[in-house]
Amino acid sequence: MNIQNLKQLLEDLNTHEILKVMLDRYGDKIALASSLGAEDQVLTDMILKIDKNANIFTLDTGRLPKETYALIEAVNQKYNIKLKVFFPDTKAVENLVNQKGMFSFYESIKNRKECCYIRKIEPLKRALNGLEVWITGLRSAQSITRSDCEIVEFDEVNNLIKLNPLVNWSEDDVWEYIKRHNVPYNKLHDKSYPSIGCEPCTRAVENSLDIRAGRWWWEDPEHKECGLHIK
Repeated sequence: MNIQNLKQLLEDLNTHEILKVMLDRYGDKIALASSLGAEDQVLTDMILKIDKNANIFTLDTGRLPKETYALIEAVNQKYNIKLKVFFPDTKAVENLVNQKGMFSFYESIKNRKECCYIRKIEPLKRALNGLEVWITGLRSAQSITRSDCEIVEFDEVNNLIKLNPLVNWSEDDVWEYIKRHNVPYNKLHDKSYPSIGCEPCTRAVENSLDIRAGRWWWEDPEHKECGLHIK
């Protein structure tokens, strides 16, 4: 089924219905790539209520906050699952650190993207291998780099369909769902961290209209993507 037909199939459905249709249609060829952010926690809860054996994976860059690791355990315990965890290639990380140091990503956008590629993009490519659809928690209101996201898109970089079921949700929608359904979430959100990535590249922000303002805060907003969602 092409993208246009999928759009027509899904356009009048709510989020739960979209997930049900896509999980039924693609079976073991669809997976949620969870960043463990609030949006992905909503999707985890929804998906596992539809299919307790659904494929959900996350990426461990080796530099995540301890609160993120605690959340992985909380998810596993609440839903009686084992999240699949993909790690970066050991040799690639060793070479990066030995050649450029522990904090080369602060020095330039090029260096930061190199670190993101090794720790996130390459593991994601391995995780997506063999899939036809990956589900994300992208919302169009998250940042200027995501404002043109659609519910379903074709990811030419990874050669598969990208499903963004929460694209039209507001931040209030996300947190209302989390509270109503008692969904586990990263406790850093309670400490003014609206968006959470690697520990050295994330900081708390107060009263910001941009929820990703605390990510790579030393860069301009139009550069604030690791490369996972570049079209």
